[in-house]
Amino acid sequence: MTLAPLREPSTPERRTAPRRVSQRTLAIGGTVAAGLLAVHWYAWTQTEFSLTALAEGWQGIWHFLFGRDQTYPNGHHVTTEGAFPIDTSWGETIRPGIGYCLLTVCIGLMGTTLSIPASLVFAVLGSRTTNRFPPLFWLARAVMSVLRAVPETVYALMFIAAVGFGAFPGVIALAIHNVAVMGKLWSEAMDEADQGPVEALRSAGASSYQTAVHAVLPTVMPSLLGLLLYRFDTNVRSSVILGTVGAGGIGFYIKQSVSGFRFDTMMTYVCQVVVLVILIDLLSVWLRKRLALT
Repeated sequence: MTLAPLREPSTPERRTAPRRVSQRTLAIGGTVAAGLLAVHWYAWTQTEFSLTALAEGWQGIWHFLFGRDQTYPNGHHVTTEGAFPIDTSWGETIRPGIGYCLLTVCIGLMGTTLSIPASLVFAVLGSRTTNRFPPLFWLARAVMSVLRAVPETVYALMFIAAVGFGAFPGVIALAIHNVAVMGKLWSEAMDEADQGPVEALRSAGASSYQTAVHAVLPTVMPSLLGLLLYRFDTNVRSSVILGTVGAGGIGFYIKQSVSGFRFDTMMTYVCQVVVLVILIDLLSVWLRKRLALT
């Protein structure tokens, strides 16, 4: 006769009571919510946001999209072309628009490429991983903040006043602004780098320059290249906006079409810009995959 093994008495599972929210947390949450509501109410009133005005302006949107025929009391008849149907004339609109799009890509490409050396310098100086000298670190951060605070359009207007209208001031404007933006993005990527190789080189007596070249940059190079492709995509789109203030590219001709009430031509240029952005995005995805494979 075998005896069954004794089983240990099962202990009842402990059920933790739901954590109660403290009065202090509720007060802070209520204060933050009230503050956000007050800020949004102020922004609502300052921007004169009105859904009623938008609904009442449907006729203006319709006239913009599909044109308008208007007869004045003196019998004068005026026909305004709408955005649709778009202008499909090859020689007058589509073929020149392709050239304007290529010029826009050139502006974005040059603005991005020219900014790479200075962006790399500011990234190294503005990263705590590669720069151990606080005054120089904060100086680099301050310069990047100042350059980044000024929009590209302001830079473009400054250089248009200096050298005249055209693509050249647009390139310089993009390059200056991109130095600050890309320098900041690259410095943050360096801050997130693996600190193991960095500490190993520092303990061996390596300088900051040697640490950056042999430990940080090889580690973060895929991230830097990905951010570079992202900035190129952004700069091409920004060059369209710069064209509206006279800095070359297809944006200049979009503005001319709007000023001449040729909304069908304008919409053709806009469609070409959409195709251009899609192609650049597909190219960027392809390059990212190639970089990931390598």
